[in-house]
Amino acid sequence: MDLHSASTVVLRVLTQATSQDTAVLKPAEEQLKQWETQPGFYSVLLNIFTNHTLDINVRWLAVLYFKNGIDRYWRRVAPHALSEEEKSTLRAGLITNFNEPINQIATQIAVLIAKVARLDCPRQWPELIPTLIESVKVQDDLRQHRALLTFYHVTKTLASKRLAADRKLFYDLASGIYNFACSLWNHHTDTFLQQVSSGNEAAVQSSLERTLLSLKVLRKLTVNGFVEPHKNMEVMGFLHGIFERLKQFLDCSRSIGADNICRDRLEKTIILFTKVLLDFLDQHPFSFTPLIQRSLEFSVSYVFTEVGEGVTFERFIVQCMNLIKMIVKNYAYKPSKNFEDSSPETLKAHKIKMAFFTYPTLTEICRRLVSHYFLLTEEELTMWEEDPEGFTVEETGGDSWKYSLRPCTEVLFIDIFHEYNQTLTPVLLEMMQTLQGPTNVEDMNALLIKDAVYNAVGLAAYELFDSVDFDQWFKNQLLPELQVTHNRYKPLRRRVIWLIGQWISVKFKSDLRPMLYEAICNLLQDQDLVVRIETATTLKLTVDDFEFRTDQFLPYLETMFTLLFQLLQQVTECDTKMHVLHVLSCVIERVNMQIRPYVGCLVQYLPLLWKQSEEHNMLRCAILTTLIHLVQGLGADSKNLYPFLLPVIQLSTDVSQPPHVYLLEDGLELWLVTLENSPCITPELLRIFQNMSPLLESELSSENLRTCFKIINGYIFLSSTEFLQTYALGLCQSFCDLLKEITTEGQVQVLKVVENALKVNPVLGPQMFQPILPCVFRGIIEGERYPVVMSTYLGVMGRVLLQNTSFFSSLLNEMAHKFNQEMDQLLGNMIEMWVDRMDNITQPERRKLSALALLSLLPSDNSVIQDKFCGIINISVEGLHDVMTEDPETGTYKDCMLMSHLEEPKATEDEEPPTEQDKREKMLALKDPVHTVSLQQFIYEKLKAQQELLGEQGFQSLMETVDTEIVTQLQEFLQGF
Repeated sequence: MDLHSASTVVLRVLTQATSQDTAVLKPAEEQLKQWETQPGFYSVLLNIFTNHTLDINVRWLAVLYFKNGIDRYWRRVAPHALSEEEKSTLRAGLITNFNEPINQIATQIAVLIAKVARLDCPRQWPELIPTLIESVKVQDDLRQHRALLTFYHVTKTLASKRLAADRKLFYDLASGIYNFACSLWNHHTDTFLQQVSSGNEAAVQSSLERTLLSLKVLRKLTVNGFVEPHKNMEVMGFLHGIFERLKQFLDCSRSIGADNICRDRLEKTIILFTKVLLDFLDQHPFSFTPLIQRSLEFSVSYVFTEVGEGVTFERFIVQCMNLIKMIVKNYAYKPSKNFEDSSPETLKAHKIKMAFFTYPTLTEICRRLVSHYFLLTEEELTMWEEDPEGFTVEETGGDSWKYSLRPCTEVLFIDIFHEYNQTLTPVLLEMMQTLQGPTNVEDMNALLIKDAVYNAVGLAAYELFDSVDFDQWFKNQLLPELQVTHNRYKPLRRRVIWLIGQWISVKFKSDLRPMLYEAICNLLQDQDLVVRIETATTLKLTVDDFEFRTDQFLPYLETMFTLLFQLLQQVTECDTKMHVLHVLSCVIERVNMQIRPYVGCLVQYLPLLWKQSEEHNMLRCAILTTLIHLVQGLGADSKNLYPFLLPVIQLSTDVSQPPHVYLLEDGLELWLVTLENSPCITPELLRIFQNMSPLLESELSSENLRTCFKIINGYIFLSSTEFLQTYALGLCQSFCDLLKEITTEGQVQVLKVVENALKVNPVLGPQMFQPILPCVFRGIIEGERYPVVMSTYLGVMGRVLLQNTSFFSSLLNEMAHKFNQEMDQLLGNMIEMWVDRMDNITQPERRKLSALALLSLLPSDNSVIQDKFCGIINISVEGLHDVMTEDPETGTYKDCMLMSHLEEPKATEDEEPPTEQDKREKMLALKDPVHTVSLQQFIYEKLKAQQELLGEQGFQSLMETVDTEIVTQLQEFLQGF
């Protein structure tokens, strides 16, 4: 089919693919998908999207399909890769003429040319850059703009390549075109500055757009195009010129007001200048050294003096502050403790910084930050009134300092204060001094100044540790301020309680805690919502603190919990509900069981909140966390929550439900905690285990997989017979699949679960996990090389041998057929490997188990077992060394692993009380031979029985096969029998 008729067919299908009707749209999308790998398809698409007479939507779709095709089929090694001939034609077609009239399509074409350039430039496409440079010079406005747009996207893409060879190519490109890029930018910038006063808005907008694009190109070349940029005159000339250009553009902002169509582009250009400086400082700190002085002078004058009045705007101030912060904080400019160890470059930069940051400059910056930038603005106070929850959420951490003014000023203050704290501490203390005593509620300005100073004292808490007697200040100044209930005093009530939260972990005497709890109880009833939310935050910091003492907190627990719960109901925003829930969780976690009398209201409210938060998965995560702490606090009483709890676990851990992406980790944790605290199995609790099989088949993180194994163990301990009869078949299949593809550590985890099942249920366990046991047996016989795996194999086999002899015999019989050996011979090989690899076992319980298991083969007249008698005795004596402790009073030995019902360890105050699962494990240990059978007694009885079987002489000759040293040790252990 020729190109023309193919174009007609593709055009028809593309038109159908832009339809709103799914009956037309779906078949068209399918057809396009099939054509993606057909030779010539992309040539047809190129024809379509460069034909300006066609429908815009169709051309847009053609560009997108072309762009996706580059990602999938342009590389030579890709399946269904495009032929070199077609690629060559397409490359030529893409840069024939830069005359796309529609902005959005022009941007997409520029992006796809850049994608091809990333793969082919310069080797397969040497003409791209020269063509762009020529096209950028043409007089036609549209062509010039489109070429410049493409030039920018190509430069940006090539600059982002990271391999050494690609970097080298980009360095060569940059040094070749830098001069041209500079003159191009200067030309467009001068044109713009001349036209500003002409009043021709269209011309101004057009030249400003070109200025912005050419500056974007220069930014990429300057920051990424040179190894040592400070050695290049043109680069440093451009960077030094930025300050003058910035001044010119800032002056333009006087005449280009907020309602001017160019205003947005003008601000973007000004910000782009600052980005060039910030990026260059980040990538080349030492090359930036000659610019430090100028950058600091420029930024400080515009941000902290009158120079900036009337021309600066918020985003520009943020960028200037970030520039100051990056210079102050830059590690490259910090000398070592021993000055001699620092590089000359570091010392040079440090010297420039020190010369700039004199006492007057630092003092002025500090005062301006606090008394000007820290003040709550009109907008913020309005927001406080109209959207209190929005106001509290606004102040978030993370990277917000890079973009928002308030976090930016605070971070700058912290960094400068940290760097120059000896100079600035007296300045801040003096500000504090002037603000003693209460402030007149009518004087709003004085209230805001005090708020700002308190903010500074909170931010600098660590630096002020030695200079402020916080305990005295708390009692004499801050507590009285919290008691001023006037509505206009609320900024200070909020700030003071925030300030205390900042100091709690720095310096706050434990004895003062009750006074603080009293204040928190009062403030949680404040008429202002912002104050209440801030108080909850400080409560969390207090409860979370290292020096928190439950006994001090308990008298206030009921009041606090009730008030927090009321706050949780009062707030409406998702983020605030999450925040209050975290505070509640934290309180529940800290007081644990003491919470039981007070949680009724919360327990009734959470199902309603869960229902309301269907669209808000993060809020649901917070509910899950709260439930985890609640279940731990309630212990066995958590059974009353099951009607709500179990459906929540069911949904959160169901991999077929979309929310599991967010909820799975917390959902698994909740499931585990629920099992650990469950007093008995219920049909519903058993039923949710249906979620486990799909979970084990899905791609779980190792952390989540570990939790799954703990959950399975939880069920085995809770109700082994019922659980194994219902689920063991499917579980065993999942385990077999897992063992084929899992890491060594994962194999050990799986086998530990099997070992637990055998320990808890020696009769049913081996039958249920029968398919896994042959591979364990084979692993022992073949001498598994990983010690931890071998140790687990021997633990599993030890359980079967000791606690289900008949099953062991049938397994041995089955394996003998598989190995084509006699049963006795195979048993002999196994004992030999067991004796040989005993050192792989490090856990004392498993070492004792091995001794008991091998001894259980005695008494025997089987020649193979008698042949291995020496090894069995060796292991038994090793076991005795592991478990026997000497009683100092009687001088006799006893087995330290024996447990009795009488031993009830006393839980100390700091220890958490045992969970229901801890109690179950204790009961299980009381039935476990490892903890109920004395190894000493067992050896004695087995040897006695062997002696009776063989007679005195036969037994003596058997004992002679054992090393005399071992026999002596054995006799010593068996004294008194």
